[in-house]
Amino acid sequence: MKNSNNETKKHPTAFEPLTLLIIVALGIVGAIIGLQLITSLGISANTSIIGALFAMIIARIPIRMFIKFRSVHRQNIVQTAISAATFGAANSLLLPIGIPFVMGMPELIIPMFIGVTCAMFIDAILLYKFFDTKVFPAKEAWPPGIATAEAIKAGDEGGNRAKLLGVGIGIGILGAILKIPMSAFGVAFIGNIWALTMFGIGLLLRGYSTPLLGIDLNEHYIPHGFMIGAGLVALIQVVFIIVKKKKNIIQNHPSDDQLFTRSEKDLSQGFGYGFIAYTAIALLLALLGGIITDMSFGMLIGFMLFAAFAAFVHELIVGIAAMHSGWFPAFAVALITLIIGMLIGFPTTALAILVGFSASTGVAFADMGYDLKTGYMLRGNGEDPKFEKNGRRQQLYAGLIAFGVAAIVVLLSYNNYFMQDLVPPVDRVYAATIEAGVSTEVAKQLVLWAIPGALLQLIGGPKRQMGVLFSTGLLIFYPIAGWTVLAGILIRSIVLKVKGKEAEIPMSILAAGFIAGDALYNFFNSIIKASK
Repeated sequence: MKNSNNETKKHPTAFEPLTLLIIVALGIVGAIIGLQLITSLGISANTSIIGALFAMIIARIPIRMFIKFRSVHRQNIVQTAISAATFGAANSLLLPIGIPFVMGMPELIIPMFIGVTCAMFIDAILLYKFFDTKVFPAKEAWPPGIATAEAIKAGDEGGNRAKLLGVGIGIGILGAILKIPMSAFGVAFIGNIWALTMFGIGLLLRGYSTPLLGIDLNEHYIPHGFMIGAGLVALIQVVFIIVKKKKNIIQNHPSDDQLFTRSEKDLSQGFGYGFIAYTAIALLLALLGGIITDMSFGMLIGFMLFAAFAAFVHELIVGIAAMHSGWFPAFAVALITLIIGMLIGFPTTALAILVGFSASTGVAFADMGYDLKTGYMLRGNGEDPKFEKNGRRQQLYAGLIAFGVAAIVVLLSYNNYFMQDLVPPVDRVYAATIEAGVSTEVAKQLVLWAIPGALLQLIGGPKRQMGVLFSTGLLIFYPIAGWTVLAGILIRSIVLKVKGKEAEIPMSILAAGFIAGDALYNFFNSIIKASK
């Protein structure tokens, strides 16, 4: 066994001086990358693999203090940090504070910044509490997490695993050059087949609705209605899981907590404390944003409760979609929250705060899930629960430090971006939606299409998440990804039928290579485009 995997009892900490220095340095780099990409291209890249490659490189510097980075667990800590900083700075911070700027409310920028910074930290902590429960099992796909873990393991072990991963990366890069979404192809070999099939069908239906049906589904708010219904049922299913576990404990029925490293208590506490925390942040935003004077006491209470509820549902939907497919419709779900807020009748300033708050949650949640999945695999898939929990805690510390660095970078640089009129493009969509307003006809469409969304989620159950994933596909206009996902599922089914279960591991390594190659190409391609 290699030296890097011998640390079975004591996990490296994020607070070792050299590790901490690298976390801060990569946090700065990751935050800058995230800001540059989201303002110039409207996207943010998953930098986990970049962080892992950086750690592998410094581990091979012939200086004694760098040798310790041959540990896959230190590499995991480093990649967790840069990934958290990238998504934190771009999606959780700059995107929300860009909304009041676009709407001509500069006095709201700092209050929004304070609120969404708090929400970003809560987001990651909640995923830490939820990870490896029945709602968010560690054994689920979390596809980018698998890709990063396989890359780190290949770098550590070499041999056939490294060769197979290398082939996958090469194919992933080639496919990305040909404009094929290789991440979607790779996910098809890893994720839940039912969930991904519905995701692929949703992508195709959205992409070809106009030529086939003669209507644009998006214009009729059909995807939004589907997601509202599916999301509400998903939330009820989660609550039912918690209540069912408590009932089993009271009646002395066996619990399945032993299958997970997190207990029912962790799950229920996370929901309780999380809702309280989000309600407190909503109140803080209302106070700092000065919207108390714009609303009656009853409406203020309604705003706080709705904002907290919307943040939680947004987090849940984004997390479930990310866990199964590696994709998450964060922008679109925040838009749904905004539309419902407009139908309720919240004033303009409150709407700006509402959509910013909603948009800031979910992404850090999903990204932390990817990173914890990477760590889970590197630590032996939970074979040593104590070691697993300790390693997971160190990843959380690394992520929180990186979030702090990202917050400082955004605070020091946001004004420079805004002076050049550089904001995430989706901010203009939110602002335009608020200015345009919505009608009772929109409300009817949302209610109408929420019914089939709810039924589909109910039929699929909490394990398959068919409603949420179908709605995710409907919200994304990317038909080629639909074909790619379904083609991957077909190939996976044929290979498993011919080769049997022994083909699962090679397919997973290849799939990780497809995802890694796609991520590497798109990352460097995005950097080149942004620099131009």
